[in-house]
Amino acid sequence: MLRSMFSAISGLRAHQTKMDVTGNNIANVNTVGFKGSQTVFQDTLSQVIRAGGAPAADRGGTNPAQVGLGAKVAAITTNWTQGATQSTGRSTDFMIEGDGFFVTRGAGGEQLFTRAGSFDFDGAGKLVTPDGAVLQGWMADENGVVNTNGQVGPLSVPYGQLVAPSASTRGVVTGNIPSDGPTGTPLQTGITMYDSQGVAQKMFYNLTRTAANTWTVEVRHENGDVMQTVTGVTFDTAGKLTTPAAPGLLAAFNPNTVHAGSYPSWNNDVQIDLSGLTQYGSTNTLGAPEQDGYALGSLQSFQLGADGTIMGVYSNELRQPIGRLALASFNNPGGLEKAGNSSFRVGVNSGVAQIGTAAEGGRGALMSGALEMSNVDLAEEFTGLIVAQRGFQANSRVITSSDEILQDLVNLKR
Repeated sequence: MLRSMFSAISGLRAHQTKMDVTGNNIANVNTVGFKGSQTVFQDTLSQVIRAGGAPAADRGGTNPAQVGLGAKVAAITTNWTQGATQSTGRSTDFMIEGDGFFVTRGAGGEQLFTRAGSFDFDGAGKLVTPDGAVLQGWMADENGVVNTNGQVGPLSVPYGQLVAPSASTRGVVTGNIPSDGPTGTPLQTGITMYDSQGVAQKMFYNLTRTAANTWTVEVRHENGDVMQTVTGVTFDTAGKLTTPAAPGLLAAFNPNTVHAGSYPSWNNDVQIDLSGLTQYGSTNTLGAPEQDGYALGSLQSFQLGADGTIMGVYSNELRQPIGRLALASFNNPGGLEKAGNSSFRVGVNSGVAQIGTAAEGGRGALMSGALEMSNVDLAEEFTGLIVAQRGFQANSRVITSSDEILQDLVNLKR
């Protein structure tokens, strides 16, 4: 009788653990990035009452007679399936679509990992978790270049940061000029360029038809100064640009050299790209869609790309990377140890953290303005509660029944 009682006791303990795990899952049904757990049971050692026997010539074999000694918890496994998406609209809420973990630096410099992407700014402009752990990644240099081969460090978004102006060095002219247009009448388009001090300089492109399939291109400043005149810009009979030949670039000009001393803060070469021009009939769609200079600007907002790039949006319309989030993956995420605050630390069986960029190396893509919610299924958890309760109840009945049999045994003395 004692053997059955101790077996039932082990069953009570195992089902109590199952209740604990289920209760924790239900408690975290609305926890951002939470991953539910399951309890796995296995039997314990068995007592062999009679050993098995091998078949012989004059008799058959016999199976061993074994009595089990109870149950125990074999493992508490984590369910790593994707949680539901909740849109928040907050630019500092990030969600991982797929595998991977955000990398954070906790108190004492410990490197931790989390699926909870609810971040905010601290007083120093760093992106931090609600408990103060700093989000890790790579910051861009002053030219917006991010070196993802370097060591990860704290990520920050320096609102109000100034970006120095940059002089225009390239302009682009695109669109269609009509092949049947009048000779000698210029077509005009323009764009604002910038000198080295960020001062706006309005430039116009004048295209004049001089003969069949032949044009002259003039680059003129808004004050009337002609910066460049190129004759003999030609198209073939199919309307494709032939001169200048591919890649369709005009010779570079220096505004300060062309007009000596008139543009001292714009003493750099400017090149015009005509490769986007065509010459077909009727329609005029001439345009100057871009140039590469910009004025002085300050950081106004930022956007997160699917690859983790934090793109800064400046007041001068410049868009330049500020940094890039780091994600970590593991050979066995089930081996991670829970560190509290929805974070994990490296475990002895998790493998080393493979830190890299999002959407590469098996790591998921990122989404801004949304959070990954808990993957706990309440229907499944409530069913688990019933199973755990009935299992506990059944094991308690075994103890009660064993006790009654022992009582009957004692009563034999009377």
